[in-house]
Amino acid sequence: MPQLHLYVPDAVAEEIRRKAGERGLSVSRYLAEIVRRDAGEGWPPAFFDEVVGGWKGEPLVRPPQDPFEVRAAL
Repeated sequence: MPQLHLYVPDAVAEEIRRKAGERGLSVSRYLAEIVRRDAGEGWPPAFFDEVVGGWKGEPLVRPPQDPFEVRAAL
């Protein structure tokens, strides 16, 4: 498993340690969960229901498109 290293200000490191401790996790495990959640593969649970399927207004209709513009060749 790859290992990642990062540098953060002392105050940020303390906050990370505090939050990890509150959850009963090591700092490494706590940071791994954050990375998995924010940079993991796939869509978050219920993403399509809440975001894509969440439109509550009138149905969206795409108007007819203009023809392509013909430009002079370079």
